[in-house]
Amino acid sequence: MGQKKLVRFAELETFSNVLQYPENMKGNWYQQFSNSNDITLELACGKGEYAVGLGSMFPQRNFIGVDLKGNRIWVGAKKAIQEGLKNVAFLRTQIDQVTDYFAPGEVSEIWITFPDPQLRMSKAKKRLTHPKFLRLYQQFLAPEGLIHLKTDSPDLYLFTKLVIQLYDCPLHTDMDNVYATEQIPDGLKIKTHYESLDIAGSNRVHYLCFSLPETIAGKEKDGQLKQLLLQEEAND
Repeated sequence: MGQKKLVRFAELETFSNVLQYPENMKGNWYQQFSNSNDITLELACGKGEYAVGLGSMFPQRNFIGVDLKGNRIWVGAKKAIQEGLKNVAFLRTQIDQVTDYFAPGEVSEIWITFPDPQLRMSKAKKRLTHPKFLRLYQQFLAPEGLIHLKTDSPDLYLFTKLVIQLYDCPLHTDMDNVYATEQIPDGLKIKTHYESLDIAGSNRVHYLCFSLPETIAGKEKDGQLKQLLLQEEAND
C-alpha cells in the first residue's frame, strides 16, 4: 500500500462521519445524525459525489455513502467535513453485507450511480440491480421507497429495464438520455468521477427510477431472467 493510502486510512480512523464495519447500527442511525430524518444510501459510492451533493441540496435528509474502498471514501468524507455537512456519513463495508447495518424500513431511497456494469454474463449476479440485490434492498427499504440508477452503460440500463419489467417493479422515470432533457432534475446534474471518464464511450447517460413490489418473485423468475440473458448473448 502506498504512503498516500496509508495516510488516508489513518485519517479515516479520526473522521466522525466514517463508520468502518460498525456493530449495532440497525435502527440506530439517528444516533449518528442526532435526528430521525429520512435516510438515502449511495451504494458503491466511490468518492461519494452523490452523498455529498445531495446532502448539500437537501439538508433535512440524511445521506450515507457505502463502499469498500477506504481510499475513495476518504475523498467524500473529507469534503463533507470541509463543507460542514452534518447530514452526510460514510459506511465502509461490502455491498452484499449492507443488510447487516439497516433495520426494516430504515432507508427511504437508494442511489446507484455509475456502478461497474459487470458486462460478462458470468458476472450478471454482481450487477447492483440484479434481483439478488433487490431482495437485499427490500429488507431495509421503506415501502414504496425509490431506487435510482444513473449509468452510462447501455447494457446495464437495458438489463435493469428487463428486471423491472420481469419482476413487476413500478417504474417511475425512464430517461434514455439525461442531458438531452430540457429540464434536468437538480439531483441528476451531479457528476461523479466515473461519469466524467465516459468509460462506456456511449456519450449518453441513462437514468431509471423505480420501486419494489411487495414481494419479489423467486427462482422461477430468476430462471426466466437467465434464459433471456443467454438468448441475448447468443444473438450478439
